[in-house]
Amino acid sequence: MTHYRKEHDFLGEREIPADALWGIHTLRAVENFPLAGRPVHPALIHAYGTVKLACARTNRSLGAWRGDEPKADAIEAACDEMADGKLDRHVVVDALQGGAGTSTNMNVNEVIANRALQLLGEPLGHYKRVSPLDDINLHQSTNDTYPTALRLAAIRLLRALEDRVVPLQEAFQAKEKEFAHVVKVGRTELQDAVLTTLGREMSAYAEAFSRDRWRIYKCEERLRVVNLGGTAIGTGIGAPRPYIFRVVDALRELTGIGFARAENLVEATQNADAFVEVSGILKACAASLLKVSGDLRLLSCGPEAGLGEIRLPQRQAGSSIMPGKVNPVIPEAVSQAAMLVFAHDQTIALAAASGNLELNPFLPLIAHCLLDSLDLLARACDILRRHCVEGIAADEQRCREHIAASTATATALLGCLSYEAVCRLVKIAAQSGQTVKQCAIELGLLTEEQFNQMVSPEAVCRLGTPPVKNG
Repeated sequence: MTHYRKEHDFLGEREIPADALWGIHTLRAVENFPLAGRPVHPALIHAYGTVKLACARTNRSLGAWRGDEPKADAIEAACDEMADGKLDRHVVVDALQGGAGTSTNMNVNEVIANRALQLLGEPLGHYKRVSPLDDINLHQSTNDTYPTALRLAAIRLLRALEDRVVPLQEAFQAKEKEFAHVVKVGRTELQDAVLTTLGREMSAYAEAFSRDRWRIYKCEERLRVVNLGGTAIGTGIGAPRPYIFRVVDALRELTGIGFARAENLVEATQNADAFVEVSGILKACAASLLKVSGDLRLLSCGPEAGLGEIRLPQRQAGSSIMPGKVNPVIPEAVSQAAMLVFAHDQTIALAAASGNLELNPFLPLIAHCLLDSLDLLARACDILRRHCVEGIAADEQRCREHIAASTATATALLGCLSYEAVCRLVKIAAQSGQTVKQCAIELGLLTEEQFNQMVSPEAVCRLGTPPVKNG
C-alpha cells in the first residue's frame, strides 16, 4: 500500500508519495509536461548540484544558517550527492518543459531539501526545517542557475567529446602511415582525376578531426561567462551585493573551471547566442563525421563489383535475404548521428532566436538538443574509431587494377610531356584498349623506369611535379 504526505503551494494541496524526495512543484511539472518521454540529462542534474553547492557555500559564508551548522552541513552534503550523480533517479521532470527551466530548478530544490532532511533525521516534506525555496534557492532564480548549470554541463561534455575526437584523429594518423605506400586513383566529383595514396586520403581525415579538436577546445571559452548572481533578469534583485560578487568565485573553486561573471548580467540573462555558437562548432564536427563516413562507404563499396579499395571490419550480417552480404553499418550509424546533430543545431538556433525581452523561455529545448548533440558526437567518434577505422585494411591489388584501368596516371606525366602530348596519349590508350603506361613506352615517350618514377608513392605525394631522371 502506497503511503502519502501532503504538500501545498499557492494553487492548493496535493498528495505526494511519502518516500519521494521530490515535492508538489515536481508533481505538477510531471503532470504538465509529458513531452520528451525522458528526464533531464544527467550531466545537467550533476551540474545543477554543483551550482547549488556553490550558492550554498556562498550563502553560508555570508551568515546563512549561522548557529545551525548541522543544517548547513546537511544542505552541502545533499548538494554534493546530487553533483556526484547519487540523486539522479529523483529528478523526474521531463526534459522539455515550459517555464524556462523552473520545473527543473524546483525539482532540484525539492530533492536537495528532502535529502538534507533525511540527513538531519527529519521527516520528508518538513520544509520549516529545510525549505526548497527559502534555503536551497536562497538568493537565486531559475533564470541564473539554470543557464549556469547548462554551461557547466556543456563544458564537461565538450571535454569528454575532445577526449573521443583525439583518439579518432590518431587512428587516422596511424592509417596514414600504414597506407603511405599504397598508390591509388584520386577522384574529384566522383570521376577519376589524378594519382594519390591511400595514406594521403587518411591524412586528410586526420587533419579534419584535428581542426574539430581545436574548435571544440576553444569554444569552451564562450561558456565560461555566466550570469550567476543576476537572479531573475540580471539585476540581482533579491540577492545581496556580496553574494553576487562571491558566488561565481565559489563555482570556479569547486569546478576548477575559469568561470567569470558576465559584465552585463541583464544581457547574459536574456540571450542564448553562446549556445548557438557552440552548436555550430558541433555541427562542424558532425560535418566531418558525415563526410568521412560517406568516403569510407564509397571506398569500400562493392567490394567485388565496386571500388573496393579498402575493406572495413565486418561487424554483422547485412541481409535477411542475401547470404554473405555485409553492410558498412558503422559509417551508416555514425552518419545518422551526424544528421541528428544537424537537426539539433537548427532547433537550437530557432529556440535562441525565439526568446523575448528579458528571458528566453526555451532554454530547456536548447539544453535537450545541445547535450544530446554532445553525447551523440562523443559516441559516434568512439564507435567509428573502435569498430571501423582501427580495422580498415587496404586492398592493394584492387588499387593497382584501378590505376591500370584508368587514364588518371596521365596527369602525372605533365612534368615531362606537354598537355597536348598527354591528351593524345590518353586518346590512343582509350582507342587501343591498352594502358597509358603501355602506350607511353611503345610510343617511346618514356622508359618504363621513368614512368614508374612518375607514379611512385614519393612522386604522387610530393608537392608539385618532380623532375624526371634520364635513364
